[in-house]
Amino acid sequence: MNSSAVTCCCPPPTPAPGKTSIPKNNTRIGRRDLVLRSSELATLAALFSFSGTKPSYLGVQKSPPSLALCPATNSCVSTSEKMSDTTHYAPPWNYNPKDGPRGKTISKDEAMKELIEVVTKTKPDKFTPNIVEKGDDYVRVEYESPIFGFVDDVEFWFPPGKKSIVEYRSASRSGFKDFDINKKRVKALRLELEKNGWASESSF
Repeated sequence: MNSSAVTCCCPPPTPAPGKTSIPKNNTRIGRRDLVLRSSELATLAALFSFSGTKPSYLGVQKSPPSLALCPATNSCVSTSEKMSDTTHYAPPWNYNPKDGPRGKTISKDEAMKELIEVVTKTKPDKFTPNIVEKGDDYVRVEYESPIFGFVDDVEFWFPPGKKSIVEYRSASRSGFKDFDINKKRVKALRLELEKNGWASESSF
């Protein structure tokens, strides 16, 4: 028997009907395919909104008068929490702080106007603010994320009395952790309001 090597010339396997053979070295996703997939993802997000349902406990609570406390998640801050709760507590704002740079006091109505102007123009997290409720002493804003349409509820309340205080609450409707989005949002709003003479009641 001849001991020389025998070369086999078998043809490559034929792909099954309806399937296309893909070269093994074609593993990278082209830029055009990436854009297409991104568009498909955006379309999917538009079709399936993740806005959630408005919590029933929003608004000014009756006993005692205040905004609601935060749920047991890390995606909420509220001036109604105790200062010892470093996860959820946020200090109120004062629109007529003592020795403020404004040099004069403003009314609650003027403060409300300044607040709404800052809310509508400030988008630190690229969420779109939509004012859905507005009264003489209360404002509720729904912040919608640019992708998937997640919604955060942000409330502002001007308590009765002589103090020029604004209470607020910012909370995500879904998710246990928000990567400090709510804290960063209220801080960005405060920094803009400080340009009008507002101040925080304590550090945050």
